[in-house]
Amino acid sequence: MAWIDFGGVKEEVITRKEFPLSKARRVLKDETIAVLGYGVQGPAQSLNLRDNGFRVIVGQSPRFKRDWDRAVADGWVPGKTLFDLEEAVQRGTIIQMLVSDAAQRAIWPMVKRHLKEGDALYFSHGFSIVYKDQTGVIPPENVDVIMVAPKGSGTSVRRNFLSGAGINSSFAIAQDYTGRARERCLALGIGIGSGYLFPTTFEHEVFSDLTGERGVLMGALAGIMEAQYDVLRANGHSPSEAFNETVEELTQSLIRLVDENGMDWMYANCSATAQRGALDWKPRFKKAVLPVFKELYQRVKSGKECARVLAACGKPGYQEQLQKELNAIRDSEMWRAGAAVRALRPKEPARPIKRSTKGVAGRAAN
Repeated sequence: MAWIDFGGVKEEVITRKEFPLSKARRVLKDETIAVLGYGVQGPAQSLNLRDNGFRVIVGQSPRFKRDWDRAVADGWVPGKTLFDLEEAVQRGTIIQMLVSDAAQRAIWPMVKRHLKEGDALYFSHGFSIVYKDQTGVIPPENVDVIMVAPKGSGTSVRRNFLSGAGINSSFAIAQDYTGRARERCLALGIGIGSGYLFPTTFEHEVFSDLTGERGVLMGALAGIMEAQYDVLRANGHSPSEAFNETVEELTQSLIRLVDENGMDWMYANCSATAQRGALDWKPRFKKAVLPVFKELYQRVKSGKECARVLAACGKPGYQEQLQKELNAIRDSEMWRAGAAVRALRPKEPARPIKRSTKGVAGRAAN
């Protein structure tokens, strides 16, 4: 392990230097990794593990034809490396629960029935375990319960693996029956292509994750963008101008500078007018949204957000309702303007700014 100073607080991280891919292969040489679900995280994690030389099978319900056909197109062979969910659980020694949170509750009785002594039950989200009173997912005592949670979507996990960049992941051990839970967990984290791994708990992971995706990562970001766009449009600005000043400059310029060198560096490399305005208005925005974030965190911690997810996602016809909500976003003026702006981007990307050497970097191996 290595200890890194994060803003004055030292934290443990595990990189490929401390836990190389060769060690991960040795740790899991006798294991069969059964990845359940070929929707969001399943394709990325299973393909990365396969490319890194591990024994992997996929479990996917043939009823969901789109996901089954996608798995076949990605080279998983029915009857050899692609099975229905139940047979995959029976064949696996590490069971990766990568179906949706609502689906985990639905399939748990079957999964539990087929778990064998010494198996490892793997999650990429603490949801089912932390909210066990609502999900009913209570593992037996004779299995390991572990988690590797990539800090990005399945698309990013795969894309970053193929580019060699890797994506950072948290890891946690909820139950160590075999005495090998930690090394199994870290081996899987390295196997899926993590840039580096940092420890957490199932509780901390789900509380931070649900807060983050409802907040800065998705919900708050989309809401703030819509608010600024609407104000600009109401004051006579064109859709192109409103979108560029709200979204395009953020995603194509400023956030990349933050990624490479931090917020202060981004501020320092903007105009004096932009710097002064941002520094003056930042406290006002923080004051405005802090109460919302406090309420959000308490709803997550209390289980109210869990109840909302399970109730909504488990309803008949949910996918049709979801598609209506997504279509409303896509068809709004702001995102129709966005589609037009994206179509006008140069086909050849600009030369990237040299990446900073600050912080910890990891690389995924093919």
